[in-house]
Amino acid sequence: MQELMTEIVVHLSHSHQQMARILDAKRHVAVRMAQLIELLPDEHPQLNGLEGLVDSSSQVTKSVIAYVNSLADFQEAMADSLTQIVKAVGDSDEE
Repeated sequence: MQELMTEIVVHLSHSHQQMARILDAKRHVAVRMAQLIELLPDEHPQLNGLEGLVDSSSQVTKSVIAYVNSLADFQEAMADSLTQIVKAVGDSDEE
């Protein structure tokens, strides 16, 4: 039983590592978009008027929100996985 738990923890670890890599890639996209917005001139930006400016700002905001939501989902997935492992280990110790 202990070997099975160890194997499950190893697989969960690999899964969480891959999710962290995906989140890191999302972070790089959000940071790069924010850097691009920061480089825009303060006066008379060539973004097709106010509508273009609002659209560009909205895209950056959505990217940052998506990244933060992904972090929350990742933390929740890790917590759920570890909760199940701890319960299973606790049940195997009682037997």
